Amino acid sequence: MIPLRDNIPSRRIPFVNYVLIGINIIAFLSQIRMARIGAVEEFILLNGVIPNQFLDDPFDRARSLVTSQFLHGGWMHILGNMLYLYIFGDNVEDRLGHWRFLGFYLFCGISASLAQIYFHQNSTVPMIGASGSIAGVLGAYFFFFPRARVLTLIPIGYFSRIVELPAFLFLGFWFVIQMFSGTASLYAAKTFGGDAGGIAWFAHAGGFLAGFLGAIFLVWKRA
Repeated sequence: MIPLRDNIPSRRIPFVNYVLIGINIIAFLSQIRMARIGAVEEFILLNGVIPNQFLDDPFDRARSLVTSQFLHGGWMHILGNMLYLYIFGDNVEDRLGHWRFLGFYLFCGISASLAQIYFHQNSTVPMIGASGSIAGVLGAYFFFFPRARVLTLIPIGYFSRIVELPAFLFLGFWFVIQMFSGTASLYAAKTFGGDAGGIAWFAHAGGFLAGFLGAIFLVWKRA
């Protein structure tokens, strides 16, 4: 399912959300430039989260919990992430406030990486992408705006349809898919050995839960 827009207007300009999108795009363009000179692999190994290396030396690798959030593995990776951030991030920033949203975004990304590290401790695959941070934004949106409507493209070949779905259904289905896929990847890794694969499913699920619970905490703290 591909979100196209929601029906919740922002009351103020979500400039932090726009800045985050801009930083991600600039970082990705820098990766493309480094790829042309053969330096991108070393850069990703240095700035991505590698679970087994992080557990061996967490203090030395701690910064990768933040730097990894702004790197991406390809055009589809960044375009998909930025689409979700653009659609859902503005409303969460509107609810939390600009600077609290920034801290919340980074917190969710860190929590997402730690969740993936916990479930795949022996992995040597660098984990990069804003997916965990954005999953946290989705978790907060799920809490704040469950009755919002999300215009959604459901691609089924020639029978693709555009429908309007309640946010709780769209995001709830998204979370179930992450949990199911994460469990399947964990089973495959334990049964057949090797790494978990190319998608950090538990980072997505962990980020979503961090965002959902973080939103509840912030509302409780304000009360």
